[in-house]
Amino acid sequence: MTTDTEHSTDINLSTMRNQINSIDDQLIELWQERSRISKEVGKRRMASGGTRLVLAREREICDRFREALGEDGTQLALLLLRAGRGPL
Repeated sequence: MTTDTEHSTDINLSTMRNQINSIDDQLIELWQERSRISKEVGKRRMASGGTRLVLAREREICDRFREALGEDGTQLALLLLRAGRGPL
């Protein structure tokens, strides 16, 4: 038999999982948008005679994510950078 407390907990967990799913959907959409924009920046930079990579910019992004999220932020930034420019 399920108690009222267990039923309430199940509903709260379900609500929180739905919130997580919604956030995940937003993150995926933002990831894809960021990747698309980053690829376009790279194309335009190279078309105007620039280099494929701007290491100072990549370092700036890694630093920003590390400051906000700690060491996991660095890993996230590296994944984002790779998605936008491809593997090195």
